[in-house]
Amino acid sequence: MHGNVDEPAVRAALPERLVVEAEGLRIGVVHDGGRRAGRHERLRAWFPGCDAIAYGHSHLPEVVRSEGVWILNPGSPTERRRAPARTMIVLRDGVPELVELGA
Repeated sequence: MHGNVDEPAVRAALPERLVVEAEGLRIGVVHDGGRRAGRHERLRAWFPGCDAIAYGHSHLPEVVRSEGVWILNPGSPTERRRAPARTMIVLRDGVPELVELGA
C-alpha cells in the first residue's frame, strides 16, 4: 500500500488499499482515512467484512470499536507531530493495544 509522499513509480506499483489477514483477523489497510467527519463510516464502507481497519497519515493514535469493527491508527513510532507521544499498535490475542514509546 502506498502513502502520500511516495514517488510516482512506487504509487503506481502499490495499491491504495489492501486487505491482509493476521491472527485470524481480516484487516483493511489504507494510508489516509480522509477527513475526520464521517471517517469511521467511510472506512467501514471501503473495507466491508473486515474485523479491523488500520489507517495513518494524521499520526494521531486511535483505537476504537465502531459498529463491531476495530478502527485503528497506530500514530507513529518515530514522528509524533501533534500527538503527545510516539506510539504503535500491537495485536494481543486479536485485541489491539496502543503502546506508548515516549515523547
